[in-house]
Amino acid sequence: MNKILMAVFLMAVVTYFTRMLPIVLFRNKLNSQFIRSFLYYTPFAVLGAMTFPSILYSTGNLFTAIIGLGVALLLAYFEQGLMKVALGAILAVFLLELWL
Repeated sequence: MNKILMAVFLMAVVTYFTRMLPIVLFRNKLNSQFIRSFLYYTPFAVLGAMTFPSILYSTGNLFTAIIGLGVALLLAYFEQGLMKVALGAILAVFLLELWL
């Protein structure tokens, strides 16, 4: 039980410091356009890096996963809503899995 409590405490400390550190370091407004744009795009890059491998291995068949990704990208390119993009990719993979 002591090890579990110590692990929870350490996770809480690490989480607190990672959330508190930017507030302490960046009290004033950032004047650097480079740093502001870097901080703006970082969440999108991290989300993409975490999501992309999962897309390729989600179906168990790389071919159907790539087709689903292509359908999603195509629908997103034509500015369809998030629900249409997700359902279109799911439907494409489902129909392709039935066919193969």
